[in-house]
Amino acid sequence: MTGHLAGRFGQALVACFGVLTIVFFVMRLSGDPTLLLVPEGASAEQIAALRHELGFDRPMLVQYVAYLGDLARFDLGESLVQRAPVAGIVAERIPYTVALALGALLVALGIGIPSGIAMAVWRGTVVERALAAIVLAGQSLPTFWSGILMILFFGVYLGWLPTSGADSLASLVMPAVALGALTMSTFARMTRISVLDELSRDYVAAARARGLSRMAAVGRHVLRNAAIPVVTIAALEVGNLLAGAVIVETVFAWPGIGQLAIQSIAARDFLVVQAVVLFVSIVYIAMNLLADLAYAAIDPRIRLER
Repeated sequence: MTGHLAGRFGQALVACFGVLTIVFFVMRLSGDPTLLLVPEGASAEQIAALRHELGFDRPMLVQYVAYLGDLARFDLGESLVQRAPVAGIVAERIPYTVALALGALLVALGIGIPSGIAMAVWRGTVVERALAAIVLAGQSLPTFWSGILMILFFGVYLGWLPTSGADSLASLVMPAVALGALTMSTFARMTRISVLDELSRDYVAAARARGLSRMAAVGRHVLRNAAIPVVTIAALEVGNLLAGAVIVETVFAWPGIGQLAIQSIAARDFLVVQAVVLFVSIVYIAMNLLADLAYAAIDPRIRLER
């Protein structure tokens, strides 16, 4: 168990290092941020002075080594645009993105898993066809399009929900549904496949022969055995929710790290973008590690051994 955790932790460090390295060089190849920071009509001397002050006149490899040194000291640097510590800027936005991701995950789990179970249990019936239509809609509609439709209908036409911002809990409803729709469809399809696979096994037939109803057999035996693929998908989807939050936060003007990333990329605020990528990478890798640990709790036959 300890060896497995150590190995996964080492893989996580390598993955984070690779992601940060790619983002570091790609952002700097996108252009010189000093041209966006100097006042209009600035002279070449003023531009050169600001470039020297920010350290962008140094070779890129030297900048990279300096960035890694700062990161080793847990120093994320200072925003080029806001002139404030990057750690504080990102920390202010994280609670909003976490709330949005949890809301979307709640929507996905609360609708997707029961829908998948129902489609498997009542396969070939009207129930499955109706739920399949909902799942298909959630899978097919782009997030930005479903978000705009909800804003027009529930926000503008009916006036039930706020169209933007994060002023109240009601402001979370539409962004969470828009972000969780695709994940809901993924959960529903995976749950249906897993439950159908378990329903075809001999132990289910034995349970039915002992007098258990179909739903009782599903609740007592099938769901636990069908949970492994769903847990795997859940761990991956948390990372996808954080990545998808970029679009949703832009559509609904939700003040999370997704909106911050878009603004920082447009302004070429390199250090802020790198901090956002680091946060998303750590969450994504941590969720995969938690999924590995959950396997043994769900199915004792799985052993985390070397």
